[in-house]
Amino acid sequence: MSDPNPNDIWRQIQQAGGMNAYINQQLQANGYLVERRDVDDMSKAELKRYKNELKEEAKEKRRIKQKAWQAYKQKHIVHIGENVYWTDDHAPDKWDLPDAEERAAENELPPLDKAPDLADAIGITIGELRSLAYHRDAATGIHYHRFTIPKRSGKERAIWAPKPRLKAAQHWILHHIVERLPVHGAAHGFLPGRSTVTNAAAHTGSQVILKMDIADFFPTVSVSRVKGIFRKAGYREPIAILLSHLCTEAPREVVTHGDKTYYIAMGPRCLPQGAPTSPGLTNSLCLRMDRRLEGLAKKYGWRYTRYADDLTFSLPLDHKADPHTGAMIGSVTRIVADEGFQIRTDKTRVHRQGGPQQVTGLSVNTPGPPKVPRELKRRVRAQLHNLSQGKPILEGENLAQLEGYIAYIYMVEPELGAKLFAKFAPFRLQAAD
Repeated sequence: MSDPNPNDIWRQIQQAGGMNAYINQQLQANGYLVERRDVDDMSKAELKRYKNELKEEAKEKRRIKQKAWQAYKQKHIVHIGENVYWTDDHAPDKWDLPDAEERAAENELPPLDKAPDLADAIGITIGELRSLAYHRDAATGIHYHRFTIPKRSGKERAIWAPKPRLKAAQHWILHHIVERLPVHGAAHGFLPGRSTVTNAAAHTGSQVILKMDIADFFPTVSVSRVKGIFRKAGYREPIAILLSHLCTEAPREVVTHGDKTYYIAMGPRCLPQGAPTSPGLTNSLCLRMDRRLEGLAKKYGWRYTRYADDLTFSLPLDHKADPHTGAMIGSVTRIVADEGFQIRTDKTRVHRQGGPQQVTGLSVNTPGPPKVPRELKRRVRAQLHNLSQGKPILEGENLAQLEGYIAYIYMVEPELGAKLFAKFAPFRLQAAD
């Protein structure tokens, strides 16, 4: 007779009142439970028989315990890695927000009381949830693909893109939790209805534009800070730990030893550049910082927006008082540091009226809507002219890139973009090949 499946075993464990009670119940039902007796008056034959019975009981007990443990693991996380504190105890603790469930309900967040709730919501098993959240300092495989893209500085930016299973879990977290968390109105990156265009539009018609960048924006957001976001949202410690592990990964070096490849953690887990949840989590994390920076800006008559790690401040043309530019730079640097980030001082720029003024790649020199820079427009028109004359486009570019440039122009300046698309139409099929 075959053993019952793990779900049935777990149900029996619960009905028995716990693991030990279930094991004793099974030993007795299968005829292996030995009644303990005094061995002093036993004959050698009786003692030998008694010891054999105990051995058989111990062997059967190990078998039942192994099956029970497998059933337990199908319903419980148990462990998610080295130096990671984990408990299946979902009782309230002192770090819970008052009325935590009400806070989550106000934001229309899904109720997730226990790990199986999260696994069921995402559509995976407990074992898959454990695997996706598991941390190893030296791993032979991880749930990310690594590649690099060039920076404007000429250096390489490492992108860690989640593999399909983890990416699907992150998309669920993004759509059902992260996108429902409160963010500040000054945030324009990766939010519905906001873009580089809305970000730039806030700074048209400026006498001074101050641009500052946050250094190592995503890597600075550690797993503990991400867990804090989910705790603040109203989730208890075990769920917050799982969510934070699903959304973070350690920065790693790829090392080959013999015929094996290892991914060695070089620091604590943090937000990966490439995970769909990373931008939204930083928007939520920066809520207080955005409030403080907007308050500072208003104090001196400036406007403020943030697009991911790009901070932009501008002084309207009609502002007559001292701009206090130096005071702004110093105060912004201190506030950002106080919020756990650092300003890249080498990328701080001040653009004054009369010179080129660009915000998130768009020209804002005039009081009207933002414009695509003239250089890009000229480049696209020249490419279209070459195509119409049967000439090749510029070396290093292709038709798909050209179509992307036109789509970008259309997003910013729809009327011009429509005209350019009309000129590009005869070459669209070639771009698709």
